Amino acid sequence: MDSFQDFKLNKQLHYAIEDLGFTTPTEIQSQSFSPIMSGTDVVGIAQTGTGKTFAYMLPLINGLKFSKQTDPRILILVPTRELVIQVVEEIEKFGKYSSIRVVGVYGGVNINQHKELVMQGADIVVATPGRLYDLLLSRSLKPKSIKKLVIDEVDIMLDLGFRFQLTNIFELLPEQRQNIMFSATMTDDVAEFITSFFRNPTTVSVAVSGTPLDNISQFAYDVPNFYTKVNLLKELLQDKETYQKTLVFVPNKKSADLVFDILDDFFGSEVAVIHSNKTQNYRIRSIEDFNANKTRILVTTDIMARGLDLENISHVINVDTPRFPENYMHRIGRTGRAEAEGTSILLSTQDEQGYKKAIEDLMNLTIQQLELPETVEVSKKLTWEEQPKIVERDNPHTINAEEKGASFHEKSEKNSKTNQGGSYKRTIKKKYKKAKTKGDKNFNKRNKNKGRKPF
Repeated sequence: MDSFQDFKLNKQLHYAIEDLGFTTPTEIQSQSFSPIMSGTDVVGIAQTGTGKTFAYMLPLINGLKFSKQTDPRILILVPTRELVIQVVEEIEKFGKYSSIRVVGVYGGVNINQHKELVMQGADIVVATPGRLYDLLLSRSLKPKSIKKLVIDEVDIMLDLGFRFQLTNIFELLPEQRQNIMFSATMTDDVAEFITSFFRNPTTVSVAVSGTPLDNISQFAYDVPNFYTKVNLLKELLQDKETYQKTLVFVPNKKSADLVFDILDDFFGSEVAVIHSNKTQNYRIRSIEDFNANKTRILVTTDIMARGLDLENISHVINVDTPRFPENYMHRIGRTGRAEAEGTSILLSTQDEQGYKKAIEDLMNLTIQQLELPETVEVSKKLTWEEQPKIVERDNPHTINAEEKGASFHEKSEKNSKTNQGGSYKRTIKKKYKKAKTKGDKNFNKRNKNKGRKPF
């Protein structure tokens, strides 16, 4: 389909799309519309930035009829609070000329507020798995009318360990429903998940998991340690003309705070950070400031940036080399959107070369290597993880098995046990030749006295 006019959309949705200025659907949107409208289970695999959210929202909203019922009919699961807020805002934009009621629920907020919201009535509920499960158990949210279930960013949900919660949620939902899943990557966990819960799904895949976007230039630096990486970061980011809007990926919350503190001392108000330990208001403000160009550097973890609509990113810098090459693909997909040019920079230590090779193998290309600038200070300071671990070879408290005495081996053999079952009865039977019962006291007494020497 070359235009949204080719979609069989209701007038209200057409008006909303015109107001938003959208004219041409992306490939994932074109291919997903008909299967989702048909009611079959759908699995959509597409790189970040290809419009996966709109791909499922358009057919769902188009097929949603007016109703005054309280219980929701569509359920959308996403991994983070930020994504809940973002998806709710997008649905409200598309439902501008209709009477769609949408509610977003997530952790970190008093659950009583969310109980009141869902009990007032909603057509669509957007939720994180944990908060949704709590609302289902409390019976504040009744699932009996759920006809369509969407699981967005399912790969990151499984990485976060939500499979158990998702399974519990599925057991509480009606069996007769349409399942829709969208993901940036197709991992083994995602494939297993699909096999377990989907019924003959239609798969829509517009990009192989490993094909880089053509308009992203990729470069790599070999760096000896973490603090040298930060020194290189400071050197690169001083060029404001080139690094106009940069997303800096780090592996975890601790690294995020450490990198932010160092960059904050150097760049001040130009840098912001988001991770799960920050308050909701702080995180939302950091994202809004970045999108509004009030800050030009945003430090984040994979999880927090997943699925967020971060606009016009010029550069993605990977402070760490991801252990899973698919995560690298997701990261670089944050730049080079909407046919714009983008740049990705990968920083790797010697220990991370194996991860880098796996990324290159997945993409079937070699990332262009750059020399570390002479102006960058090579730090001698090491993080705790990088520091050499001391091995106490002559510690007298560490004894090899060969040096242990006979008493040790004797004790070890004595204490080794095997499960033979019924040890008490087996011992009694061996001692008395038959099982001891109340009716056989005299027999047992005679056997017990056999062989005793007279006084």
